Amino acid sequence: MALTVGIVGLPNVGKSTLFNALTRAEVLAANYPFATIEPNVGVVPLPDPRLGVLAKIFSSAKEVPATVSFVDIAGIVAGASEGEGLGNAFLAHIREADAICQVTRVFADPDVTHVAGSVDAASDMDTIATELGLADLQTLEKVISRLEKEVKIKKAEPAYLDACLIAKDILESGNTLSAGAAEAGLDLDALRDLSLLTAKPFIYVFNTDEDGLADTATREALAARVAPAQAIFLDAKFESELVDLTQDEAHEMLEASGQKESGLDQLARVGFDTLGLQTYLTAGPTEARAWTIRQGWTAPQAAGVIHTDFEKGFIKAEVVSFEELSDAGSLAEAKARGKVRMEGKDYVMADGDVVEFRFNT
Repeated sequence: MALTVGIVGLPNVGKSTLFNALTRAEVLAANYPFATIEPNVGVVPLPDPRLGVLAKIFSSAKEVPATVSFVDIAGIVAGASEGEGLGNAFLAHIREADAICQVTRVFADPDVTHVAGSVDAASDMDTIATELGLADLQTLEKVISRLEKEVKIKKAEPAYLDACLIAKDILESGNTLSAGAAEAGLDLDALRDLSLLTAKPFIYVFNTDEDGLADTATREALAARVAPAQAIFLDAKFESELVDLTQDEAHEMLEASGQKESGLDQLARVGFDTLGLQTYLTAGPTEARAWTIRQGWTAPQAAGVIHTDFEKGFIKAEVVSFEELSDAGSLAEAKARGKVRMEGKDYVMADGDVVEFRFNT
């Protein structure tokens, strides 16, 4: 599924360093604003230990994980909504993303310039939120002006105008639409056609250093500030060093730093969930594979991800949960235990379902 997470932030906060580590790519990571001009796109594998288990059970020749697409977007500056910096180009690129990963600098380094002159995470987040909010307000004000005229002559629905007015009130209160919509009773789907920036789901990445990772009080304060959105704390420089190591070496380095999981793996998982995605699994001698679907999809929709003919000719799905299959040790044993079931067209897929589809050609 072609859904993407756009990585945004002020210049020199570590976006491109993070992107390089995520994708093991060699995009330019330079110590000056706007080193990233055209958005770089990278496809990142989603860590999934279930595939290794399935590969052993089915003697699969290879493992194919699900992926998350990240887009490295040029740094934003104060005034971007009015065209400052890369202004409109930045906003156009972020409109195309399905979720926003906002990177904020927490580390102090005199050799890495800060566009505002000093490191202040709260101020930096406010700058980004302000510029995105102002851009959305500009969009809404134009739409509202037109709708007010069209409602009078019954060319537009009053409910659509009301939704736009509620959105405008949320933004003028200083909130993002994704954070304030529920309390205001606003269904953001009603405004999907406007591609409002702050209506997208947010992930917050705080780029820090070893001392920052150990500073529990600061981490808790920043996480609380962005709640209920997810907050991830990582050292992008450290993460970029990890990707050049073997799996065992990286594991040792993580343990030595007191971390159970790399920040990149956390980001891939959180990004996947924030996009509203989940996986189901298939396995056989050729491969053990994770397939990406939207949360809430039915069995025929899930089958269509493999091939459209699977959805059109769907008959049944033979389903067993990964946990039950893993516990049984083989598909035959899972069937003997009564854990394998046949599901029809109305079945809603669960994350981790191991499936074989039956269909007419």
